[in-house]
Amino acid sequence: MEKWIIPGIIILVAIILIMLVVSTYNKLVKSRNRVSNSWSQIDVQLKRRFDLIPNLVETTKGYASHEKGIFEEFAKARNAYNSAAKISSVEGMAEANNMLSSTLSRLLAVSEAYPELKADKNFAEMMSNLKETEDKIAYARQFYNDVVLTYNNLREVFPSNIIANMFGFKESDYFKAAEVERENVKVEF
Repeated sequence: MEKWIIPGIIILVAIILIMLVVSTYNKLVKSRNRVSNSWSQIDVQLKRRFDLIPNLVETTKGYASHEKGIFEEFAKARNAYNSAAKISSVEGMAEANNMLSSTLSRLLAVSEAYPELKADKNFAEMMSNLKETEDKIAYARQFYNDVVLTYNNLREVFPSNIIANMFGFKESDYFKAAEVERENVKVEF
């Protein structure tokens, strides 16, 4: 009977270790999938934004035909975003998003220069939709970074870091604001 105790203990320890590895692996996979899902939520809102802006631009063109450069900049930002999305580059998509933010600033400046444009019902409705979309994008970015923090922590803490390294779980990138967006806003009256 004693000759089965040591092999039984070894088998029990091996089963416990296997269960620990499987459990940790599954947590890492679930966390990585949450990162992907939360990035997809940002992507959905950015697509909504990219679909909404041409309508704003077209409405604005009627009032300010000499501002056609806004549409060209928007097209360039949209192409940059699509290119980055094809290769799943968070950094590239963030850069394209920043290009679009700059274009939006110019569009808003045009709307300030044409008070009758701001009074246009379609323009006002689209601006309301854009504000709602911008709020959703901000929330989605914050949520994404929270999920990335959780995943990266799980990936780096002991003992799950051993499993993460064994199975090649890579660090996820945070969504970062552009340097321009970090500057103080100058308010003039």
